[in-house]
Amino acid sequence: MSDGLILVVDDEEHIRDLVQMYLEKDGFSVIMAADGEDAVQKVRTLHPQLIILDIMLPKMDGWDVCREVRKIAETPIIMLTAKGEEFDKVLGLELGADDYLTKPFSPRELVARVKAILRRAVADDTNQNEDVVSIPGLNINQTSREVHVGDREVTLTPKEFDLLWFMSKNPGKVFTREQLLTAVWGYDYYGDLRTVDTHIKRLREKVEREGPEITTYHVKTIWGVGYKFEVHA
Repeated sequence: MSDGLILVVDDEEHIRDLVQMYLEKDGFSVIMAADGEDAVQKVRTLHPQLIILDIMLPKMDGWDVCREVRKIAETPIIMLTAKGEEFDKVLGLELGADDYLTKPFSPRELVARVKAILRRAVADDTNQNEDVVSIPGLNINQTSREVHVGDREVTLTPKEFDLLWFMSKNPGKVFTREQLLTAVWGYDYYGDLRTVDTHIKRLREKVEREGPEITTYHVKTIWGVGYKFEVHA
């Protein structure tokens, strides 16, 4: 993991230099981009293992970069931004970012998050097999990371998929938000608990059906505790 290639995208040179210094000190290789268009081009040609992405960028902002990257790759993304409002954090997660960090930030904390995300990515690669969760109306393939609801394939962000996979492999078991953060985001994740609520809301919108086609499964809220994946008989 120490030889991973990290793309740092920020229009402030001193921020890029600071992040590069700390990452290289831990053995990572670093490439940099000062605007959104250059960032997307580097993702296409150099295939970094992780992206540290500022929001306020020239030519193409971080939201649009995140959208473009998610069209071509599942590369982990850490949003790095001066904006601290909940809306900005939630939007980044909904667009497919894996984590966020608000400026001013601790470079050591950023490196710790990079390591945690890459550890999980390595574990996903080494543990992938032909595991499939299949219940009436829902099919989840871990190897291809494809999800079908009935005859329709649905597109999930990497973290939405990981959350659905984990909960569906443990049907009927109630998990607290802290347990879901640990299992899906990693024990050293530094975000707040609302990250789980945001992803659960998006999952329900994408994989649960109503009306003439009622689902045989449901991500149920257990008030005061957390969530569970419930399969109906």
